[in-house]
This record gives sequence, structure tokens and C-alpha cells, in this order.
Amino acid sequence: MGVALSLLWVLAAHASPATVVRATELKKAPATDAETIASLEESATVQTAERRGGWIQVKTGAGATGWVKFLTLRFSGSGAAAGGDSGVAQLFNVARSGTSGSQVTTGVRGLDAEDISAAQPNAAAVQRMDSFAVSAGEAGRFAADGPLQAQSVDYPPEE
Repeated sequence: MGVALSLLWVLAAHASPATVVRATELKKAPATDAETIASLEESATVQTAERRGGWIQVKTGAGATGWVKFLTLRFSGSGAAAGGDSGVAQLFNVARSGTSGSQVTTGVRGLDAEDISAAQPNAAAVQRMDSFAVSAGEAGRFAADGPLQAQSVDYPPEE
């Protein structure tokens, strides 16, 4: 579990190709309110560079450089299958949706078989994570101390 959580933060793109999955704005800086440099159409191909939080710097085919939200891109790594997903990426892509293919995700997408086989568990990180757990009673007391109200939530329908 600790390894998977760590992997979420280690995703970084180094001049790799990507495809825009939905029309988006190319921003001058990694911020929603930054100046818009250009509009990128769905299916446009870009080269990725630096990543900052939920933003990634890209260079367009026309040579413009700017920032887009990370979730607007689909990465095409080496060894990718025809659909853009390697078998290992599909295995870990839990955000699947019917016959329309995969949804955009920042999980462990992009790992190949070599990355998986070389992964080492980090027992200390798991132990540290477990140390943050609280009992149901402690959680209830915390909720009662704040302006929180209990709400009943139905399970999502099974597909």
C-alpha cells in the first residue's frame, strides 16, 4: 500500500509524447487564472516536460510552450499497445468504463513489467501509515467535537 501511494507522487514526465484527451487551454503558468496562450484541440499531440502538482508543461507541434492540467493528457509510453495502454497499465487501471475504454487517471498508469518486478516494498512506510489510524470511537468523538452531522449514504449500484 505504501509503495502504491508513493508511486502516485513519483509520476513525472521527461520529454515524453502525450495526447490531449479533451479540448483544453494552454496556460502561460501552472494556474487556472494564468493567461491563456492557445487552445489545444482534443487528440492534439504534445511533448511533455516539467510537472508541478496537477499541472504539466508541454510543447505543441506549433512550437508553443505552456501548461495544461495533468488530467487532460494521455501518455503514450514505449511498448504501449494499440489502444495506448500496455497490458500492465491496463491491469492497474481500476478506472475502467464499459466499452468506451479507460478514463483519465494519475494512478500507476505508465508502469511497465520491469518497473513492477523491480519494485521493493517499504515496510517502514506502511508501519508509519498504520500509526495514523484511529479507532471508530476516536473518529466518532472527533466528529462530535466539530460541526459534523451523520448522514446515511447508499452503496453505489453494482454494474
